[in-house]
Amino acid sequence: MYRVEDKYNCTETELYMLQARLEAVLHSDDNENGSDGYRIESLYFDDLCDSCLRDTVDGVNHRVKYRIRIYNDSLDVIKLEVKLKKDNRILKRSKTISRAQMNQLMQGECIENEGSAEDPATLFNLAIRTQGLRPKVIVAYERKAYVYEPGNVRITFDRNVRASSRVEDFGQRTISYDFLREYDKVLEVKYDEFIPDFLLQLLEPGNMRQSAYSKYQLCRECVTLQPKGHY
Repeated sequence: MYRVEDKYNCTETELYMLQARLEAVLHSDDNENGSDGYRIESLYFDDLCDSCLRDTVDGVNHRVKYRIRIYNDSLDVIKLEVKLKKDNRILKRSKTISRAQMNQLMQGECIENEGSAEDPATLFNLAIRTQGLRPKVIVAYERKAYVYEPGNVRITFDRNVRASSRVEDFGQRTISYDFLREYDKVLEVKYDEFIPDFLLQLLEPGNMRQSAYSKYQLCRECVTLQPKGHY
């Protein structure tokens, strides 16, 4: 099922205000290991023509992103994900892979797959063979997430979005990052068919701007075009 995904550029003050509202009525994501949420690091892939990036920049309605994701600097759980987007709706194919499989993909090698389009490994392998899919950028940020079961609602607050071109160092703790000069905070609201009215009221955006925010695009531009400001 494709899910609705709405994004808003925010200031720290707006994020703090909205988070305080939600804290009183929603519970945090079960995957969190502390009150401050968790850290996400994603290694994004693209083909020889940078088709994923170009489709995002051009606002193509149907597009795809390929990534490997880890949490809190740990390689204990490694997620292989293919994210399909149609207008403001998304469909994510995800599975857990091993460190060896992660290293194979980072080297442009195919991994074992189930032969089904439901398997993200199948989609990765196809893009590697036919399009030359390779790692392009590391995207990292801190996330605080809240969930509401009816409607499968998930609301996330992402802060300190940053990028690294050192794709070969993915999974290591010594990576240096370039922080985004702006748009480094974003609110994401995801749900299936509906979102309750009381949540819409709590999320009254005020001056926030809904946007087609793309961490991948901004971080690719950051490491290739922006002055360096390493962390």
